[in-house]
Amino acid sequence: QVALVESGGGLVQPGGSLRLSCAASGTIFSVDIMGWYRQAPGKQREFVATISAGGSAYADSVEDRFTISRDYAKNTVTLQMNSLKPEDTAVYFCHLRKGSRENWGQGTQVTVSS
Repeated sequence: QVALVESGGGLVQPGGSLRLSCAASGTIFSVDIMGWYRQAPGKQREFVATISAGGSAYADSVEDRFTISRDYAKNTVTLQMNSLKPEDTAVYFCHLRKGSRENWGQGTQVTVSS
């Protein structure tokens, strides 16, 4: 069983930046897909970004503003969020896919407001 622990959420003004981190316990391979999803109040959880040895992918709404990176030795994944907008406000969840299995973190709140 893999545990995912997020950190780095908070309150930021529009146009500001935040950095989210996720640490995974257990055995993680480079082919395993790590990433971030988010869920805003009253909305469904949505894809934000993923990364694996095969490359990275972004939702259209965050591409050119967010950057996902991964430290394969430390089993961590980071989401650098720049030029934040109020519509980025959500709970952000770290996600790991190992084959057919999925793991989720507990979530971290990101609020973009003036």
